[in-house]
Amino acid sequence: MDIIRQLEAEQAAKIEAKRKLPEFQPGDTVRVQVRVTEGTRTRVQGYEGVVIARSGAGFQENFTVRKISYGEGVERVFPVFSPMVEGVEIVRRGKVRRAKLYYLRDRRGKSARISENTGVRARKLNDEERDALNAEKARIEAEKVAAAQALAAETAAKEAAEKKAADEAEAAAKAAAEATPAE
Repeated sequence: MDIIRQLEAEQAAKIEAKRKLPEFQPGDTVRVQVRVTEGTRTRVQGYEGVVIARSGAGFQENFTVRKISYGEGVERVFPVFSPMVEGVEIVRRGKVRRAKLYYLRDRRGKSARISENTGVRARKLNDEERDALNAEKARIEAEKVAAAQALAAETAAKEAAEKKAADEAEAAAKAAAEATPAE
């Protein structure tokens, strides 16, 4: 394997370790979580649409998502291994016969619809992904609850320490006032 392919494989493995993309194909409606930088702030924005193409291979792989925004067709190409792509969530599986759905560009309304794939394989993939997504959400929620409890315990301990220090300071001031003779 030459050096460039080796470097690409290492980068792909590094990105795959951070996030795992679900198995999707043209015709599927997906919600892509994209990191957007506006000035100094960075946020995650969802981009939902139909996958009309997948192209390339390996580290160079891309997928094109098309959506209708305010009556205007908008397409966006996402590199699969881009660090700007936080994740991909499959909204529904589409049933199509082609790998490239460029013909959707010329269609409007009902003729641009894609029928839902209700086959056994699609149902199995949907169930697996839904279970994995729910498990991930539950794990994140548990981490949030644990962090909130730890923060509450830390705050309570801090308040108790401050109260104890204030009580000790007050007692010391009282003892000092009693120890000094009144003139």
